[in-house]
Amino acid sequence: MFANYLIGLREGLEASLVVCILIAYLVKTERRDALKPIWIGIAVAVGLALGFGCALEFGSQELTFEAQEALGGSLSIVAVGLVTWMVFWMRRTARHLKADLHGKLDAALQMGTGALVATAFLAVGREGLETSLFVWTSVRASSDGTEGPLIGVLLGIATAVVLGYLFYRGALRINLAKFFTWTGAMLVVVAAGVLAYGFHDLQEADFLPGLTNKAFDISETIPPDSWYGTLLKGVFNFQPDPTVLQVVVWSLYLVPTLAFFLAPSRSGEARPKTPAPVRAP
Repeated sequence: MFANYLIGLREGLEASLVVCILIAYLVKTERRDALKPIWIGIAVAVGLALGFGCALEFGSQELTFEAQEALGGSLSIVAVGLVTWMVFWMRRTARHLKADLHGKLDAALQMGTGALVATAFLAVGREGLETSLFVWTSVRASSDGTEGPLIGVLLGIATAVVLGYLFYRGALRINLAKFFTWTGAMLVVVAAGVLAYGFHDLQEADFLPGLTNKAFDISETIPPDSWYGTLLKGVFNFQPDPTVLQVVVWSLYLVPTLAFFLAPSRSGEARPKTPAPVRAP
């Protein structure tokens, strides 16, 4: 549940900050007349993300078992690729996010209502589609037959909305670069589990060999139905009897990705120990 809460919080906060920056800029520049197109673009983006999530959930139920596993495994790999790109992009651009959005909004204001709708839609829609895909694959990977994973995602999104509102009102001081660095590192760990589970799905769909070639089996030590087994599965997508391919994929993704992500920037400038807080835009 914690892993899914983290996904909802991280992805939801990105979208909340984008909305908050767009709205705050228009209010401060006395362009309240442009708020309606912005909200329309946001609403369309949210609707598209929800529709995409529903299509994944209900559309996959009509498939055969092998097709479901093939679809789930393929989308897990795509989702991990998108999330990996996103965490690196956000770590690099978090400090300049507000300025980038302001520049796009200025250009849209000169072009008219349609451009404003498109700007809001593209800014929020990308986050929404990424969230829907990664949430679906993560919930599918960590699901234990209960509603816990989905509840975790919804709680994370709700927390993100509240934090976004507090940020907009100026009641919250937050260093975005530091926040996205640490949550990004945790998300890489979650993504490694999703990726390994995705390859396991492809093995079950007979797309890849080695389904019976287990790396180890500690099911007696860590029973999957125990509270600690459920906790490990929910947080890290841990499986007590993974295949050799799963372990190899998990290791080859996690170790270099986390090392590159936490390494100082190429300019030689490490992450600041006492960064200056960022106020609401």
